Amino acid sequence: MPNTPDRPDLPDRDAVDRIIRDVAAAEILPRFRNLRDHQIREKNPGDLVTDADEAAERALEAALTALLPGSAVIGEEMAEKRSHLLAVIGEDRPVWVLDPVDGTHNFAHGEGRFAVIVTLVRARRTLAGWIHAPLTGVTSWAAVGQGSWHLPADGPAEPVRLGPAPPIAGMTGSLGRKLRERLRRDGAVVPEHLLRYRCTGQEYMDLAAGAIHFAQYTGLKPWDHAAGVLIHAEAGGYGALTGDGTGPGIPYHPDTEINRGTLLMAPDPATWAELRDLIRSVM
Repeated sequence: MPNTPDRPDLPDRDAVDRIIRDVAAAEILPRFRNLRDHQIREKNPGDLVTDADEAAERALEAALTALLPGSAVIGEEMAEKRSHLLAVIGEDRPVWVLDPVDGTHNFAHGEGRFAVIVTLVRARRTLAGWIHAPLTGVTSWAAVGQGSWHLPADGPAEPVRLGPAPPIAGMTGSLGRKLRERLRRDGAVVPEHLLRYRCTGQEYMDLAAGAIHFAQYTGLKPWDHAAGVLIHAEAGGYGALTGDGTGPGIPYHPDTEINRGTLLMAPDPATWAELRDLIRSVM
């Protein structure tokens, strides 16, 4: 079971996974379907935060910086209050980027699609990522050059590798509601299933496993996307910013501000270009 022996700058994969599981067990799962009204708040209209988000972020920050001395942390909840903290992503030191409860809307409404996302970056480069689904006990993990892995609650780690892409008409894709409606109404080709989980972490887990074939995202917050893009790439997938709509796209990197570009994930570069053109045709 590969770990990180050839990358001394990376912490032990399984140690991070244990921290995430412990925090989920202590701070997130006990609050699932047990939140009182005052434990759920709006950060912005329609954008929720719960006591679980804040408690899990504090616990992850303490445990991960202890595991990797000298590292910094930027979490979704702390960045919401102090957006200037995103600048740490550009620094030449290890930085943990945290989404303590990805899919907070689902979590707050007792729906099971939520995740914990932990990414390790340095100078805007993603080094490793963990996405953990607390209810199933599964973690998806990848590090640069070490492949993508499925870490179950019990049993050995299993490599994850995407197979050949099906025709677009037979694909399952994740798109926003308005784009789904346009594609169903006006698309020359319409993928078989179009959906949205409201949890990017679990979508990335399914993208890497091939259960979802493509996804498009905008308003790119690093805690939502940095780990997933790496996990998908290490599984053999292709993701890039669509840019001006020509060429192979622009590589994604976690940034020191919210990226306003459009990120398209696909099984391979040829399918990515075909999907980009299809989506642009209905916009």
